[in-house]
Amino acid sequence: MRPALPSPLQTVADPRFARRGVRLLLKRDDLIHPDLPGNKWRKLELNLRAATATGPRPLLTFGGAYSNHLRATAAAGRLLGLATIGVVRGDELADRPLNPVLARCAADGMRLHFLTRSAYRRKAEPEVREALRARFGDCYVIPEGGSNALAATGCRALGRELRAALDPADGPHVVGVACGTGGTLAGLAAGLADHPPTDPTTDPTTGLTVAPPVEQTTDQPADRATERADERAAGSGPRPRAIGFPVLRGDFLAAEILALQTEAFGARVGDWELDGRFHCGGYARTTPELDAFAADFADRHGLALDRVYVAKLLYGLTSLVEAGAIAGGSTVTAVITGPAPAP
Repeated sequence: MRPALPSPLQTVADPRFARRGVRLLLKRDDLIHPDLPGNKWRKLELNLRAATATGPRPLLTFGGAYSNHLRATAAAGRLLGLATIGVVRGDELADRPLNPVLARCAADGMRLHFLTRSAYRRKAEPEVREALRARFGDCYVIPEGGSNALAATGCRALGRELRAALDPADGPHVVGVACGTGGTLAGLAAGLADHPPTDPTTDPTTGLTVAPPVEQTTDQPADRATERADERAAGSGPRPRAIGFPVLRGDFLAAEILALQTEAFGARVGDWELDGRFHCGGYARTTPELDAFAADFADRHGLALDRVYVAKLLYGLTSLVEAGAIAGGSTVTAVITGPAPAP
């Protein structure tokens, strides 16, 4: 369970950014752990602590047929010796051969339980939860995508790492991340608002980090301009700005991120926004333009991009830079949250 932290920060020479005077960095969170890459490790870490704090309990969580979260939870259960139950959207899948993601979950010991799509939509309602409890007993429940207050708190370490690594002299900083359920952006923005942390310690048995407390800054929208001016006057430059790129259609995510931050940190934290123009039709959907972009990026930089999350993130950031929406002299950091697509 020992992660490789902090994850590498790589400079990428991309002419589409360079001709606009913008520097591109990749935060390679996909290299943290072979089985729990990127935001999956960060979102699960504190939940795993909570699940084992009062004695081991099975982990029960939710996801679609191609959910990286299900795969990571199954792997975490195997590594920690915890039973895992994956509640999968779509009971029609129960009689079909398992796809590679669900087959990997099963190989890691996860018990798969398929719900009808209508029941899955009601998975947070008491009667559905009670039926799951009656079937599987007392479990530690992790929401779909792993996003809860503990996950947001865990992802704050990502923002702290970047805040400590980015040089204010490199111009305004923009940090981009793909968003499914919003937990990563909620924590990332909070960490970017923190003062640089002291080094965390690591539990030698589990590899789970024990981060020291940091001074936290909460934002109210009306205060941001004043805070930025104060930072510039102090010579530190403005704090990094986070942009989330939703991979699902709909305008629901901002409210969910705000709710996560309020539960985890007590208020909206950090300078963050969403740009919902690059979902390419919705979750796990693609377009010829996105496919061409991902193939071109792999040819240029030798990095294969998964089409569900990372390709949409980099497609969005590149489009903003080429449109002049990100000013020259800026440094753009793309958080690579997930594994490369399967061959």
